[in-house]
Amino acid sequence: MSKKNKPDSQGFVYSTDPNFRFEEEAREHAATLPPAQQPLRVRLDTKNRGGKAVTLIQQFVGTDADLEELGKKIKNFCGTGGAVKDGEVIIQGDQRDKVMQFMVKNGYTKAKKIG
Repeated sequence: MSKKNKPDSQGFVYSTDPNFRFEEEAREHAATLPPAQQPLRVRLDTKNRGGKAVTLIQQFVGTDADLEELGKKIKNFCGTGGAVKDGEVIIQGDQRDKVMQFMVKNGYTKAKKIG
């Protein structure tokens, strides 16, 4: 299959029109809010993880690069592994208290611990 006929996120799989091109969706890259204005939510999650708990940091407003940087800093502060996927920072284990310490220390005053 040639590049022009690859599936896209809108469900198109194939076109018989030789001039057909998929239109890429223009993503809006929101400017990253300062830490004091970030409405972050910190919660524990065990769903679809084989019973293992992870701490999720959600609702980050900003660029993907800034989210990756925040995730790296939090993982380093907690001393655990984790990942950044789908606009969320995932930290291994129940690290809610440590994450909230990090948030307070770094000026994320609107961060809330859920659950």
